[in-house]
Amino acid sequence: MGDKFCSKRNLKFLLYEVFDAVALTRYPYYSAHTRQVFDMIVDAALALARDLYYPVLTEMDRRQPELVDGRVHVHPAVKKILAASGEGGWISAGFPVEHGGDQVPMMLVGAGHFIFSAANYSAGVYPEGCLGAAHLITSFGTPELVKTYVPHMLAGKWQGTMALTEPQAGSSLGDITTQAEPTDQGDYRISGRKVFISMGDHDGAENIVHLMLARITGAPAGVKGISLFVVPRLRPEAGGRLAPNDITVSQVFHKLGYRGAPITELSLGDNGDCRGILLGEANRGLKYMFQMMNEARLSIGMAAAGIASAAYYASLEYARGRTQGRPIMERDATKPQIPIIAHADVKRMLLFQRAVVEGSLSLILQCCQYADLEKVTEGGEKEKNALLLDLLTPVVKTYPSEMGILSVSAGLQCLGGYGYCDDFPLEQYYRDIRIHPIHEGTTGIQGMDLLGRKMVMKEGKALMLFATEVAGTIAAAEKRPALAGHAAALKAAMDRMQEVVMHLVGVAQAEGPETFLADAVLFLEMFSIIAVGWQWLLQAVKAAESLDKGPTRGETEFYQGKLFTCRYFFGYEMPKTLALAARLMDKDPLTVKMDPAFFND
Repeated sequence: MGDKFCSKRNLKFLLYEVFDAVALTRYPYYSAHTRQVFDMIVDAALALARDLYYPVLTEMDRRQPELVDGRVHVHPAVKKILAASGEGGWISAGFPVEHGGDQVPMMLVGAGHFIFSAANYSAGVYPEGCLGAAHLITSFGTPELVKTYVPHMLAGKWQGTMALTEPQAGSSLGDITTQAEPTDQGDYRISGRKVFISMGDHDGAENIVHLMLARITGAPAGVKGISLFVVPRLRPEAGGRLAPNDITVSQVFHKLGYRGAPITELSLGDNGDCRGILLGEANRGLKYMFQMMNEARLSIGMAAAGIASAAYYASLEYARGRTQGRPIMERDATKPQIPIIAHADVKRMLLFQRAVVEGSLSLILQCCQYADLEKVTEGGEKEKNALLLDLLTPVVKTYPSEMGILSVSAGLQCLGGYGYCDDFPLEQYYRDIRIHPIHEGTTGIQGMDLLGRKMVMKEGKALMLFATEVAGTIAAAEKRPALAGHAAALKAAMDRMQEVVMHLVGVAQAEGPETFLADAVLFLEMFSIIAVGWQWLLQAVKAAESLDKGPTRGETEFYQGKLFTCRYFFGYEMPKTLALAARLMDKDPLTVKMDPAFFND
């Protein structure tokens, strides 16, 4: 199959026509950039993805990382990818100039991550891990700590990780037990175990730098006693030497998908000599780590959208070339078969995939825009961008992840039996995307975050700001007869959601938090459909405006495709909010009342 895994035309439509990324260059922080620079970034990312990432997509899946004599061995391409990412500035691009970056807007950094994930998700996580860990160090570390670690990480020489999870704690970070005992040398002796650590060890980098949560001896119980440490595999010593830091890889997990990157279990301080350096202040580690975690949640959403994009284009290519059957009313068996893309049900599956992929990407770039504007605005405008980004983070992590699975599944279905075989990449995409609703906070956690915290923070101010944003798009769509029905449907869904929120607030007051949050995932699903519907209406308005200008035939087909996909979303996806609202308004808390004993045979 071909190597098209995403659409350059769609990226540029979103970046320039929908979100006007070039407008960011009016702010001094981004003033070194132009539309030409942004185009070069997109083109260079596509070239790197085609030449370096995509060619090893299948190889990295089939040649899984192996633990040999205490080291994890990965595909040789990993070292090349990290080096190219460092040399090309892909890891450092979004960093400020003083840290060796180019102050590229997050919208463009995110677009690059989308492209790399679409080409080869397992390959893309290596530089992404360096980026997130380095940003934590520049945000909270001392100048000495930044100088020691960050240049190597931005160069792609030292791998960065997020080391949170422990066997007995899982997502309950308040229960972690990894210990940090102060020494008289200004550092800490680390002891404990960590599991499911992405890129926790590998031979594609010269060193591994763990950003690790642990408890200082005597710290308070629960989340208030968690601190954050920089714990390298090899610790820097005088003279530029690197010494082993008493970290043992006890196993590499064998996974359903995402096989090109190792997920490890680490044993820390077996010989009493694992050293860590405190990052920031003691007992504030979880607060610091949430910076990396929230960035990772946007990254996970972007990666899921990328994998779903690759699956969409693979199934689209197959549907165009595969002939089978004839028009329903054609009875003459001697007539030639037609491409399956001509069949209505195949078009439905392709429309579903496009609706998920392009709707997800649009919402994530919207959040990237909020992040870019938060960095350069002040006062109320800064707060607005921060609150909208905070509100939508669980949505952009979850919708592309959960719906991306269904989207890839629809792509696999387009190929029929071939989709289930490893002759085609759909089965790998299906396996690769399944991790995304799990890592960086499960869907259940995202649902509770949205309903239990984001909807009520600052007395619902974030929700009010969101409603204002959506109302602006509805008003623009109402001026166009072809879009007025979609505008009315979105307005009705927003009103319905407000009713659900008021009902659930009453439930919280009357029944308590357990019943209030019991169906938080369903609320997240309803909210997500509305948010993506907003993005589809926004895209439709822009497409209609462009059609008014009389574009070329190819451009007309592109914009008409946008309008049809918007029609699909409002015709097939938006009605799901009715059923979700009915369940959320139901007064029977059956999942709370269900006794675990009733699951017995």
